[in-house]
This record gives sequence, structure tokens and C-alpha cells, in this order.
Amino acid sequence: MTILILNAVIVNEGQINEGDVLIKDGRIELIGANLSSHTVNTVLDAQGALLLPGLIDDQVHFREPGLIHKASIYSESRAAVAGGITSYMEMPNTKPPATTQLLLEEKYQRAAQTSLANYSFYFGGSNDNLEEVKQVNPQTICGVKVFMGSSTGNMLVDDPTVLEGIFRHSPTIIATHCEDTPMIKANEQAFKERYGEAVPIAQHPYIRSAEACYKSSSMAVELAKAHEARLHILHISTARELALFSDLPLSQKHITAEACVHHLFFEEADYLDKETLIKCNPAIKTREDREALIAAVNSGKIDVIATDHAPHTWEEKQHPYFQAPSGLPLVQHALPSLLEHYHNGLLTLETIVEKTSHAVAELFQIKDRGYIREGYWADLVLVDRKRPTTVEKSNILYHCGWSPFEGFTFRSSVLATVVSGHLAYFDGQFNDQQLGKRLLFDR
Repeated sequence: MTILILNAVIVNEGQINEGDVLIKDGRIELIGANLSSHTVNTVLDAQGALLLPGLIDDQVHFREPGLIHKASIYSESRAAVAGGITSYMEMPNTKPPATTQLLLEEKYQRAAQTSLANYSFYFGGSNDNLEEVKQVNPQTICGVKVFMGSSTGNMLVDDPTVLEGIFRHSPTIIATHCEDTPMIKANEQAFKERYGEAVPIAQHPYIRSAEACYKSSSMAVELAKAHEARLHILHISTARELALFSDLPLSQKHITAEACVHHLFFEEADYLDKETLIKCNPAIKTREDREALIAAVNSGKIDVIATDHAPHTWEEKQHPYFQAPSGLPLVQHALPSLLEHYHNGLLTLETIVEKTSHAVAELFQIKDRGYIREGYWADLVLVDRKRPTTVEKSNILYHCGWSPFEGFTFRSSVLATVVSGHLAYFDGQFNDQQLGKRLLFDR
């Protein structure tokens, strides 16, 4: 299978250049000018559209197995591809959770049968599976996920001895969710005493407070430093936490940070309109926090941008504050939302590509992906930055059927997505004759 992309504006490795890209047998064969003389199966004339490396989302919840009334690997990987995400790393808190080698491998087998995007899965740490953590293969999984707050089932790791053991013995990168559960429980009780069970959603960022985030994140950093562990803290949501991170080049870091698209887009005032639709953990906080996160993306304190895509049904989201689950569906609209920051002069195209593709590939040491380079897998997305798209129920692809962006008009649109050399999405249509591939890691 050969594909030729002509007349593209290529954004890659800190540069923007016009050019063509030839794809053969799944990989990028040539990058250059005037490649139209090559005989190929498919020609895409970009006509000046942006050509970016496909996004690599290092944090999603696709809900399979056990929660497929909310989502599935099939449904959410298609939505991701329509949004320009060509690879994802999925979290272990499914039912059952991926806390054994066998259960983890079953998820890989399911993805091989149904995922339109490339995939990897985290192994889940728990209070009782330290020996299993020690056995993970760093070349075949993206990392070990540790919930240091806010999880389901038995995945909250709050045993200090186990935490020490994971940070001491994990053979690969540790990715953490950091919120201090005792502090959150105390805040919940305080707000119940004030409001009863009818706590307003606007209090969510004060229940899951900046102090609770900082206390847990600082503890993770201390553990990583004490045991020389490779630590990646997910979904930083506060200005205060940024003091924990360095703006050194990524190659010099052992402790890194992620920001998520919703924390960069929404702010506290949006609870008035969106209510529980933007309830997530950690919480969306103040405008000052959001602005500080965007500044940290630009300064290098935030290393990657992800989604934390976490769908729930519409009916579940209509419950009162304490009953409504936390999480937002985001993969289809992550790139358009980031391009709004470009249109507003807050992020450059080069920075968006760096934080969603290049840096993710480097941080996780993904083999042959994350760049537009000859010899690399062809994971690419074509974007028209001048073609608006309004988010409506009729064009939402998530299984749950809703989006926190519904009614918003993005100024850019995803035109086409190439996954491992396969034209998986073009002009609103999917081609699932070839599925995504398992990510491998150079570790």
C-alpha cells in the first residue's frame, strides 16, 4: 500500500515547511518536494493543509472490559482517529482491573481485534500486587499506573510500604494520579455539613482542592527522588504544583508532568453552564490555574499534553454532585481545542506538535513513532486550520453520545488521519480494513 500526500504544510521538529510525503508499507518512505512522479495507490492533495505527526495520547480510559455501556476500545479508538490521535495509552481501572499479567494481555488481545488506532496499556499497581509490578516487561507496556488518590475498586495505593516498593522496584516509568484522599474526604464532610447532600458542583475544585493535589504530587516527587525512579505525574491542574517541576530539556529529566486539554480550556466559571459535564478528577480549577498551565506548557515545565478521556453515559452525568461520576469524553476534540490556543496566540503549532507527539514519544521511548521522519511509521494527521466545525450531537462519535464542547465552533477541522501507513479516516469516513498496531518501546 502506497500513499502520496502532496502540497502539505509540514509541522515537525520545530519547523514549518511545505512539502510532500510518500508512504510505503506502513512507513514514511520519502519527505521532499515534487514527489508527484511516484506511482502510488492513493494520492491526497493537501492543498496547503497542515500535516502533523499523529497525536500520541498518554492517558485515556476506553472502559473495556466491564464498562462497555460507557465506551469500548472500538468506539473510542474511532473517535480518537477522527480527532487526529493515532496512538493511545489506556488506563488499568477497568472491570476487572489490569493488575495481573494475564488480565493485561487480555486487553492487548482485544485491542488487536478492534482498535483503529495504535495502542498500549498500563499495568495497574495496587496494594497487593507488588510482585506482579516487578515482572512487567518495559519493552512491551507503556508504564505502571499508580492511583495515589481517586480510583475505583482496589486500585487506590495508600499503603506506604507498597508505594515505597513500587517506586523502588518498578522496571519502567511510573505514572501517577495525585490527589490526597484523606484531605478530600475531610473537605467533603465539611461541605456536607454546610449544604447537606445538595453540594453545588461549583464547590468541586474546593473539595478536590489545590492543596490536596499538591500534597500528593509532592509526596510522589519525594518518593521518586529517594528511589531514583522515573516518575510521570498525570493531569496537573494547579499553579502551585508547577513548582515541583523543572524547565530543563526533557532528555535531562527523571520527573515529568502532563497537562490535559480540559484543564487548558475550561475554568471555574464554566461550572455555571456545564455543571457535572465538566466534573473530573482532579478538578478544573481557576482561571489563574488554567493560565499558569498554558504558561508552563510554553516554558517546558509541562512536558506533554493528553486528554484523560473518561466517558460516562449522559444519564449518569445528570445525577447530583456526589452521585455524578467524574470524567469527560475528549479524544475526538482534543486537537481542535488545542488549535484554539494557536488561533488565540497562546500556543504555537510547533509547541502543540512537540507536546502531543515528539515529547510523548521521547518520554515513553516509543519505537519509531512521534515524528515525520523517513523510516518511521506513518502516523499523520491533516488539518484545515481555516475550516470551522461546530460540535453537535449528530457528529459526536463517542459511544456516550455527548461532549462538553457541544455547541462550540472550533476554527479548525481534522481532514484525514493515517495510522501506521493506513488511511484510517478521510473526509468524515472511516476505513477499518487495517487496524492499529501495538506500540513497542526502546528501553
